[in-house]
Amino acid sequence: MELKLFLTVIISMIFINNFILSKFLGLCPFLGVSRNIKPAISMGAAVIFVMTLSGIITWLLYRFILLPFNITYLRTITFILVIATFVQFAEMVILKKSPILYRTLGIYLPLITTNCAVLGVTVLNINNFFVKGQAVAFSFALSLVQSVFAGVGFTLALLLMSGIRERLELNDMPECFKGIPIAFLVASLISLAFMGFNGFRF
Repeated sequence: MELKLFLTVIISMIFINNFILSKFLGLCPFLGVSRNIKPAISMGAAVIFVMTLSGIITWLLYRFILLPFNITYLRTITFILVIATFVQFAEMVILKKSPILYRTLGIYLPLITTNCAVLGVTVLNINNFFVKGQAVAFSFALSLVQSVFAGVGFTLALLLMSGIRERLELNDMPECFKGIPIAFLVASLISLAFMGFNGFRF
């Protein structure tokens, strides 16, 4: 039963409730970094890192500080502070390890702080795995799995989009479609394809 629950969360986060293609969260870095595969992979890895650690820390803060002290109304600001901290850490690591990649990602790297997909997964963890102020069974593990695979779903969408956009660069198209217009059309078609997973049942 527990395995089925974890598998449901994994498949849901990657295919059915993909943050970009189903919930339309995090579209700014999605459209900005998906021109080439290499920056898309790096952005995806950064998002997975931030989502995972943010999911862990926010769950712990909510469970052991916000709930016991009855200050759950501070949830949003607390979660944003945690996310901002991990984004700054990721930014420093990328700058130190790969300045070229840092310049390639540009403004979209610090924009992970305001990426609603990252905040969305932390809020979703609380809404799904806490009932009436009590953590459900396997709440922490489920939150961790949901955070990791939400990032994996985000990365999958980035990779699909970047692969298609790289191929489109080699084709002739009308001027009015070049750049963001064709990106929106492709994103819409990928999103429609992913809607087919909504009928998936265990």
